[in-house]
Amino acid sequence: MTTSSSPPRTVLAFRHVHFEGLGILEPLLIERGYRVEYVDLGVQAIDIERVDDADLLIVLGGPIGVYETVHYPFLHASKEAIAHRLRDGRAMLGICLGAQLIAEEMGAAVAPTGSVEIGYAPLELTPEGLDSPLRPLDGLPVLHWHGDAFTIPEGARHLARTPDFPNQAFATDTVLALQFHLEADHRTIGNWLIGDAHELHHHDIDPRTIREQARIHGPRLEAAARAAIATWLDEVDSPAHSADAS
Repeated sequence: MTTSSSPPRTVLAFRHVHFEGLGILEPLLIERGYRVEYVDLGVQAIDIERVDDADLLIVLGGPIGVYETVHYPFLHASKEAIAHRLRDGRAMLGICLGAQLIAEEMGAAVAPTGSVEIGYAPLELTPEGLDSPLRPLDGLPVLHWHGDAFTIPEGARHLARTPDFPNQAFATDTVLALQFHLEADHRTIGNWLIGDAHELHHHDIDPRTIREQARIHGPRLEAAARAAIATWLDEVDSPAHSADAS
């Protein structure tokens, strides 16, 4: 935990669409002494020096696929930045598309599944997941919003699953990758429903259903998500971990 005498630290967040920001994680990071900075991908270029200087890189979600580099060329720079962090053993959190990008750069496969998982549904932790910072999330309905899936990279710990998407999370000593959205703020879920209205219509999903799920599950999920990420941050912020990374 950062104290008032500790030097400021920076978290750099790669954001693909504005409504998919850090959500409930942003106040947690600020409380822990992080200065939060965003790069709006597709609009702002990635500065590799900022990537290097950041104590933590968070790669957020978005409605495109890791394989769509022809249509979204900025993905090349995102992948290069992620690979750079992986080579240096620096702390990184990936969410949904962010997790898929990390998985690909670690040599895992990422591909469309032909189906989607959208809405709140329970998360099942693996034995390794139960022994990880994600433990508070076991059995809780979390927000899913994906149709692509990754395999677990070689050497990573498989942490979570659902019946239709068996690979929901993985981790290494410095990386946490989540297919689901624990960062989503239930109080602003309306922004997601508007931003992804076409996708909801295409899959015949009633936005009122997700809005009600957010009302019911959101507060408990927020407390569990904060606890999980706080524990993970304790691990990657620890002096022993920093010495290993260096």
